[in-house]
Amino acid sequence: MFDIGWGELVVIGVVALIAIGPKELPGVLRTVGQAMAKVRRMASEFQGQFQEAMREAELADIKKEAEKLGDFSSVNPLADTQRGIEKAFEDKTPSAPSAPLPEVKLDVPLPDAPAPVGDADFAAKPADNAAVPPTAGGKGAS
Repeated sequence: MFDIGWGELVVIGVVALIAIGPKELPGVLRTVGQAMAKVRRMASEFQGQFQEAMREAELADIKKEAEKLGDFSSVNPLADTQRGIEKAFEDKTPSAPSAPLPEVKLDVPLPDAPAPVGDADFAAKPADNAAVPPTAGGKGAS
């Protein structure tokens, strides 16, 4: 943390022993140790809160992505296909024709249309030699 080697630590200990004195040195070291423990706890607590906030932010992002994936209204393959067709059509059609197209006249008359087919034409006609179905009494019609 502070990059202090063994030699430097011995020098600090000797200076503290001379400056503070041997009688008060254990109390001072205890107070310094308690202060260091308190600083470590605070740093650990801050780090834990920071990591929790990051996890919540990640979870919120993951939740948004999952909701976006679950929302099928944004995924519309027909709309994508329609846009592609419209774009292809716009690319193929000229924006302004250079000359108007000539009129085409047909010299050959069209044949008359056949007569319309009515519902009566589709009605079932019984055959002359058709068998008579049996009646409810079990006997055929005579």
